[in-house]
Amino acid sequence: QVQPVESGGGLVQAGGSLRLSCAGSGLIFTDYAVGWFRQAPGKEREFVAAINVKNGTAYNLDFAKGRFTISRDDAKNLVYLQMNNLEPGDTAVYYCARSRDYTWSLSKNAYNYWGQGTQVTVSS
Repeated sequence: QVQPVESGGGLVQAGGSLRLSCAGSGLIFTDYAVGWFRQAPGKEREFVAAINVKNGTAYNLDFAKGRFTISRDDAKNLVYLQMNNLEPGDTAVYYCARSRDYTWSLSKNAYNYWGQGTQVTVSS
């Protein structure tokens, strides 16, 4: 099955940083927007950040803006999520997803290829 592959998750103390990576793994990212979502236990999957084909970005203003940075390297077919100043509330499984087209969206329905996710745990 062709799907994005996430990596870089792990256990970190509050205030620490992690950089998540998303590899195309058979999918081409070049002509598509890519997004990051997260899902904590017992909660809905929520939008974190997205990047379009012209490197325009969007962030969840409630928690990601100012702490998280999304970027892409089309030559390597990779998308990154740099997360700084992590808080226990950031603990979740983080998913990478490729959009159906070149522009980003906050809606899960706009993304049709999803990875298996990578666990991020932030201890207090």
